[in-house]
Amino acid sequence: MQKITGIKAISFDADRTLWDYEKSMRLSLLGTLKELEKLDPKSASVLDVEKMIKIREDVAHELEKKTADLREIRAEAFRRALEHTGRANNVLAAHLNRVYFKYRAVSIDAYDDVSWALRVLKERYVLGVVSNGSTAPDVCGLSGMFSFVILSDDCGVQKPDAKIFHMALKKAGCRKDEFLHVGDSLADDVLGAVNARVRSVWLNRDGFENTGDIKPDYEVSGLLELVYMLS
Repeated sequence: MQKITGIKAISFDADRTLWDYEKSMRLSLLGTLKELEKLDPKSASVLDVEKMIKIREDVAHELEKKTADLREIRAEAFRRALEHTGRANNVLAAHLNRVYFKYRAVSIDAYDDVSWALRVLKERYVLGVVSNGSTAPDVCGLSGMFSFVILSDDCGVQKPDAKIFHMALKKAGCRKDEFLHVGDSLADDVLGAVNARVRSVWLNRDGFENTGDIKPDYEVSGLLELVYMLS
């Protein structure tokens, strides 16, 4: 097993790294569609979770160069969804957006290895979150684990832009060679770390094969493995 040395600060991605975003997102959409069914059954009959995901992906692609605010993207997705049903209603769309984030706040559970790993690492390292998401870690019982939290919604910059890592370096108070970033995305987390010239760990929980050109410094299948590599 490789050893990782010389580190003073570690940042973590959030969605799909600390918690299961896909599960939370789908549960939240299901709850929101149930709310829509009560308020506008005709619109609800046209939509399902897969259609809502596709509409959101289309909106995100369209707006990717205009905004990094995922809440704005999600709000527009609900507006488009109701337009798709032929029953556009901006007031109802705004209500559905609020309902969705209400469900998100109670449907997020950290992966089983997260709490223990963070408690161990917190004893020796400055820990932080650098996320393209909009959810802070305190919603899933991780309050107090991190010295800094940087969300793209708040700073207007997304990974793999090196600027978001420069913000993290400043908050962590360490040099680039003393900083480690951990995340599940090669395109966002690993490439972002490369752009910022900090070391990266690809958290590959599902055992995917990396056939691309983006190469992490380290690869782990879970956070317990990361703890052992840092010990």
